[in-house]
Amino acid sequence: MNDIQNMTERELLTDMLHTEKEMAKTYAGSVTESASPELRRLLIRHMTECAEDQLCVFDEMNRRNMYPTKQAQQQDVETAKQSMQNLRDETW
Repeated sequence: MNDIQNMTERELLTDMLHTEKEMAKTYAGSVTESASPELRRLLIRHMTECAEDQLCVFDEMNRRNMYPTKQAQQQDVETAKQSMQNLRDETW
């Protein structure tokens, strides 16, 4: 408990960000290993919640200039979208 009390807000938020990312990865792995449709739906719901929580922490860190990002160029966004569409098309 004393360790948490000695952490800065930045350290706490960074820890929360990393924890949510790892939890989302763990849920994703569990989804792919589950054969039960009911369990898969539950895991997907929890994974989505983790991703949403992670985004909230990221947004808060970004707002406080603790995790600055640069604005992506529209061409870069379009290229990434096309790459993901190509990957989807190749795997479906």
